[in-house]
Amino acid sequence: MALVGIRVIELAGLAPAPFCGMVLSDFGARVIRVDRTKVAMAMDSQARGKQSVAINLKKPQGVAVLRRLCIQSDVVIEPFRQGVMEKLGLGPRELLLENPRLIYARLTGFGQSGPCAASAGHDINFLAMSGLLSMLGRSSDKPYAPLNLVADFAGGGLMCALGIVMALLERSRSGKGQVVDASMVEGAAYLGSFMWKSRSLGLWNRPRGQNLLDSGAPFYDTYRTADGEHVAVGALEPQFYSQLLQGLGLDPSTLPPQMSVSDWPQLRQVFTERFATKTREEWVRVFEGTDACVTPVLSLDEVDRHPHNRERGSFLQDSQGVESPRPAPVLSRTPATPSPGRDPFVGEHTRDVLQEFGYGPEEVEGLLAAGVVECGKARARL
Repeated sequence: MALVGIRVIELAGLAPAPFCGMVLSDFGARVIRVDRTKVAMAMDSQARGKQSVAINLKKPQGVAVLRRLCIQSDVVIEPFRQGVMEKLGLGPRELLLENPRLIYARLTGFGQSGPCAASAGHDINFLAMSGLLSMLGRSSDKPYAPLNLVADFAGGGLMCALGIVMALLERSRSGKGQVVDASMVEGAAYLGSFMWKSRSLGLWNRPRGQNLLDSGAPFYDTYRTADGEHVAVGALEPQFYSQLLQGLGLDPSTLPPQMSVSDWPQLRQVFTERFATKTREEWVRVFEGTDACVTPVLSLDEVDRHPHNRERGSFLQDSQGVESPRPAPVLSRTPATPSPGRDPFVGEHTRDVLQEFGYGPEEVEGLLAAGVVECGKARARL
């Protein structure tokens, strides 16, 4: 796998940082998650392939343990608010002095500088500050955040993983590590570069929800079918739009021109009524093999059964039968090989990892007895 040989210390956090660690793990990195002690269960649902060490960072000995782990690793993923690691003496300045090759990735909402750097927030706040939230939502409705995907996972976790990989690539030439300042506000905004750079094309010059790609156009929207399911329509180009009308059994001469914006509400009503006459699967059969850009809106329970996804193996199951997407993209020579095992319990690998990092068996037992670290055990499932 592409990242084999890379050792990562991931400080336990929520959503973006665990996803970043899982991406690195899926592509071969050794990811060790550092959990707090006295925690009943981990909140990390993206722990595939990771190991867990539980360390009490309120004790100086615990800070010393974490320091050793960090300076003997390639990457640190840190998701805390500004200044937390500095108070522990484990900021990038200190750790890079001891390990100049270290990649120190700081994943936060607002970044490491600026008036908001120390402020709390969540995906919806970061998305709002990026400018993108103002563009998301139906016409005449309030802005609407699409789950917590854009800022947390795309602008945060994925951008942070990209930054880490680029820093590792640069290190292969210079031999030097560096700090990755991954701001979810900036990551989300960067994902939306097309919005900024296409404004001069007239794609976004109308109010929210009334433009070509934001649900304003009736030929770029979703429609309810006779069985209460939905189909997605993306027939933008004239040749695709023509096939859409043909499949719907509509005569173009009886309809307003495709790009007559003032007639879009009327056209949407026609499409709404027509799609409601057949079930989703009936429409799938009508448009199968065409370029009308009509696809079923699949639920999470359906995606693995779709013939296309099934043939490509786009979804996989772990040893517990839990289904999730296969890592992407697919590399031809060094593809990701995600671990099929269950997620680790908090502190499950404490003994093994500490010994690997140079602690003798007696030292490990002493740390356990002093409450500096914990060793979690698998719990029976009754």
